[in-house]
Parts: sequence; structure tokens; C-alpha cells
Amino acid sequence: MSRRSDVLEQVKASLPNASEHRTLALDLERTEDVAARLARVVADAGPVTIWVNNTGGPKAGPLSEASPDEMERAFRGHVMASQLILRALLPGMKAEGYGRIINVLSTSVKIPIPNLGVSNLIRAAMASWAKTLSLELGPLGITVNNILPGYTETPRLESLITGAAGKSGRSEDDIRRDWIETIPARRIGSPEETAKAIAFLASPAAAYISGTQLPVDGGRTGAF
Repeated sequence: MSRRSDVLEQVKASLPNASEHRTLALDLERTEDVAARLARVVADAGPVTIWVNNTGGPKAGPLSEASPDEMERAFRGHVMASQLILRALLPGMKAEGYGRIINVLSTSVKIPIPNLGVSNLIRAAMASWAKTLSLELGPLGITVNNILPGYTETPRLESLITGAAGKSGRSEDDIRRDWIETIPARRIGSPEETAKAIAFLASPAAAYISGTQLPVDGGRTGAF
């Protein structure tokens, strides 16, 4: 599920047994569409027991300069949309006695990131939402965990580097080097490394892990 059907179809075509996979183009900020469309998917395909919740972050900028509209939009697209998805998928997880809810958030849950004010706020709200659910759903065989990616080679990172370079008057290479110096592993992570952590938490092997925040950040923030 994502906003762009063309990208979804490209990903689907790259997967083994592509015809067995389904896609759903949906903008999570349009909360009026979320419940109804997911209900149709569940009615057609059956219970969904693994949900990886990975919503794009709000735009950069200081929290002190964010408008109420920006904050409301972020809350709607993250917290409200997640609650609607939960209500659509939870009955199937309960019926199966198995559920994995994995939220891809940010290390800003542990240490706020400068110039990502609204994102810091919303990620923290999502972390509290997830922890509360882990307490409520644990007796049902449903785990709820958060992945906290650090600097990862994605278009989002490139846009943040470009923005930081523009504000500071320094080169993008200098910004990248400075950021790498803050990482004990001395490198930027790959999306595949985050994906492997998600796959583990989605598996039966992670049945006794719930309510956790797992940084995948080369040791920049650590697990404490």
C-alpha cells in the first residue's frame, strides 16, 4: 500500500510470483478512504496478520514555526490513519491468534532531530500509541514494536542533506561527512538493513519481543 499505483506495480512486478501479490494505492491523509478501502481488501483476501506501518515524514522545519494546519495534517496522516488501519486489521489478527504490528519511526523518538520539529512530535506520538497497544494486545498473541532507522540511503535522506547544505552554505559532501562522523559504524545504513530487522520482528522467532524500540542506526543512539 502506498500513494502511487505506478510505483506499487513496479515493485509488484519485481517480486517472485508477482500475480499472487496485491497492491492498494491509498493516501493515508485522506482518512475518509482508509477504513472503507481496507475493509474491502480484508473481505476479499482474508485476514492480514503482519502490518508494516511506514508512513512518510512531515516536511522539515522548526516546530516553533509550524502552523496548526501542518500539525493537524501530520496527526491525521500518521496517528489517525494508523488507528483506522488497526481497526480494519485487528479482527483478523484476533481470529488468527497471531499479529505483528511494526512501525517504522525514527531515532528522533529517543533524541529529537534538529529542524524536524513536526516529525519529532508525531513520531513520539506514534511511539506512545504503539507502546499502549503492546500492553493491550499482548495477551492475544499480537506484538507491537517500533523500528527506529538512523541515517539511511533513501531519497528522504538526500533531501535532508540538500536542505542542510542550503541553510548552512556548505557542500552536501561536507554535510554527509559530518553526519557520518556521528555514527560509530562510520557509514550510512542501507534500506536492506532496516528491512531485515523488520522481517525478524514479523517472524514467529520474535514472539517474545513486544513494546520495544529497535534502533537500526549503526550505534548512533544505542538501545538504552
